[in-house]
Amino acid sequence: MAANASLAALYRPQTFAEVVGQDMVKSILSRAAREDRVAPAYLLSGTRGVGKTTIARIFAKALNCEHAPTGEPCNQCEACRRITQGSFVDVVEIDGASNRGIDDIRRLRDAVGYAPLEGRYKVFIIDEAHMLTKEAFNALLKTLEEPPARVTFILATTEPNKLPVTILSRCQRYDFGRFSETQIAGHLEKVVVSSGMRADPEALGMIARAAEGGMRDALSIMDLCSSYNRDITVDTVSQATGLVAQDYLFKLAEAAHACNTGEFLELVGQAGQSYVEYDRLCEQLIGHYRNLMVAKSSKKPEDLIVCLPEVLQQYKEQARRYFLELRLILTDMNYTPFKGEEFRALEQKMNEKISERAEKDA
Repeated sequence: MAANASLAALYRPQTFAEVVGQDMVKSILSRAAREDRVAPAYLLSGTRGVGKTTIARIFAKALNCEHAPTGEPCNQCEACRRITQGSFVDVVEIDGASNRGIDDIRRLRDAVGYAPLEGRYKVFIIDEAHMLTKEAFNALLKTLEEPPARVTFILATTEPNKLPVTILSRCQRYDFGRFSETQIAGHLEKVVVSSGMRADPEALGMIARAAEGGMRDALSIMDLCSSYNRDITVDTVSQATGLVAQDYLFKLAEAAHACNTGEFLELVGQAGQSYVEYDRLCEQLIGHYRNLMVAKSSKKPEDLIVCLPEVLQQYKEQARRYFLELRLILTDMNYTPFKGEEFRALEQKMNEKISERAEKDA
């Protein structure tokens, strides 16, 4: 691995057991490799950074491992090492965005006709498969339906709705879910220990929230933060991402509920004078009040709010004093046209709203 490799590359899982989450997909593909019952084509769909290409590569290694049939690659044999390095001739990765034409697929179709040269299976991994043209899909149809023996296709996509029905019907489809904040924070903690960095638990939680369910995004953010400082703090993450800490959101909401105009304006002023982006602050606050609404009205908020257990408890406690009007104001303010004056406009709007509420309560 190159010395300048990203954290996402350095800590990419190399076995099914190392992959966080996606238990059903891992179990099915591991069993398929172990029992040597391989489908002609697979479709792996899900948002970015949830492990589609990683699992495709692990599956390719399990099929071609010198100890095959096996449910896990050994990562010690020549075939496993070369697939990891990307130099194994029988495992071909194709970027659908840049190899999307009919001529590209015809060349691929011609290559399919040859038996595996070095391994047990020829595996074609087509990333961003939805980017292929209509003509390319048509050229691929027959090959997907009846590929030669010892050949399998793995199509990975973030937008399965853009694939023709004729392609979907020829693939075994597996949908990848987003990672929870707990899963991401737990994995980041392992990376911190392995890499010799230090990080505050709250900072890892901020990174997990900013990643929005994508492990690769979380590792990329951590990479950015570590370039600022090897000791990753809440302040470091805020500088790198333009986000505020979770405690700040609870304090801001509490000040609004208590009609404490002075504290509210002071908190908004702190954000305005720092590296926090106005749009991102509004997005975070809207999300915060959405979570308060869920915590107040749902019998099982843990199923609808993706956060750490201790944060969920904070939501439940603050939800008892939930102030709905603030969320409505923020939704409107998120699209304010007064660039450069956003924080002042937010202060003015909220000051008016807090004053109205104080008068009603008086």
